[in-house]
Amino acid sequence: MNKRELGQSDIMVSPFCFGGNVFGWTADEKQSFELLDAFTDSGLEFIDTADVYSKWVPGNKGGESETIIGNWLKKSGKRDKVIIATKVGKPMGEGKHGLSRAYITKAVEDSLMRLQTDYIDLYQSHDDDKGTPFEETLATYTDLIKQGKVRAIGASNYSAARLKESSEVSKANGLARYETLQPEYNLFDREGYEKSWSHFVLKII
Repeated sequence: MNKRELGQSDIMVSPFCFGGNVFGWTADEKQSFELLDAFTDSGLEFIDTADVYSKWVPGNKGGESETIIGNWLKKSGKRDKVIIATKVGKPMGEGKHGLSRAYITKAVEDSLMRLQTDYIDLYQSHDDDKGTPFEETLATYTDLIKQGKVRAIGASNYSAARLKESSEVSKANGLARYETLQPEYNLFDREGYEKSWSHFVLKII
């Protein structure tokens, strides 16, 4: 299967990604392990999750998906065979949200601990935090990349205009840039993405 590069990150992935929001929600740990084994045994490697998965389930507090993936990584020994993407920014409790330096610095350590790994391949801003300057957020990500805790960064749920602005800030300040975009876009939810992007030409080089 031909692999594709995530932006200009040098991270190569198959064109199918396993969405980990089901772990700790509709799939318990045993079933999650079976799904992950079947996925990777098929030659696929790209697994996406978020710190907030699956906080919406009664009795959960967030982090359940990352914890299950971390337990599977430890049991399977497949860390070097997979690409792990996770996210930060959605509300995780009082004072735990957004993309400030202080919060990202704490949240990434929590995710690394739950995932039982030393690094995250793709660390994504789960929501646009308009209350935090791009300079602060991107400088924080740049430091994490330099520290080896993150390989590349991506954006989720950003408008075309805001993604373009973030790219300009990255270029002007020599900071890490968002290499990927994960929008809400499917057969049911189309309008928001199409309105934001249909008349917008975006070129990030």
